[in-house]
Amino acid sequence: MRQEVFPGRFTAEPEGDVTVFLVGMRANRWWEIRTVMRVAAAMPRMLRYLSTTPEAGLLGFHQWLGRTTILVSYWRSPEHLMRFAADHEAPHLAPWRDFMKTVAGTGSIGVWHETYSVPGSGMEAVYNGMPAFGLAKATAHVPVQRGLSTARQRWAHAQASERQASERRANESGVA
Repeated sequence: MRQEVFPGRFTAEPEGDVTVFLVGMRANRWWEIRTVMRVAAAMPRMLRYLSTTPEAGLLGFHQWLGRTTILVSYWRSPEHLMRFAADHEAPHLAPWRDFMKTVAGTGSIGVWHETYSVPGSGMEAVYNGMPAFGLAKATAHVPVQRGLSTARQRWAHAQASERQASERRANESGVA
C-alpha cells in the first residue's frame, strides 16, 4: 500500500495526555509455527474491532512483524486500554485466557507489553519527508510552525501550553 509522503517538517499535536501501549510477542520456538500463527491470528481481529469502535479509545497504531513482533499503539487513556482488555464482548479476553491456559509456560512463545501515560507537556515529535506516522498519525499531523523548528523549541512550547492549560483549569475550578 502506497502512502502519501509529506515533504517538509511536520509534528504531532495531541489534545492533552496520551497513553502509549507497546505490545508484542516472540516466537521462541519458530518451528512450532502452528502455535505461533494461532496466537498471532488474534491481533488482526482485535485491531479490526478497535478500528471500527472509536469509543474503545484507540487513536492509532503501527505494527512491525518478524520473529519478535511489536505494535505501538496510542490510546485516549489508560482506562480505555484497561477497559478494552477486560471487556468480555471485545476480542481480547478470550484469546488471552486461551493463551494463558494452552501456551503460557511452554516456552514456545513469549509475550510482553509496556504502558506509558504521557502528559501533553511530556511529548515532542518531528517527521521530515515521511508519511503521516506515529503520534502525528494517531492525533494531529501538522506542519512545524515558525519558532518551533528545533526539538528544544517544541519541548518548551509543549511545557508552556501545559502550564497555560493547568492555569485555565485552576481558574475555572476556582482554585488559586
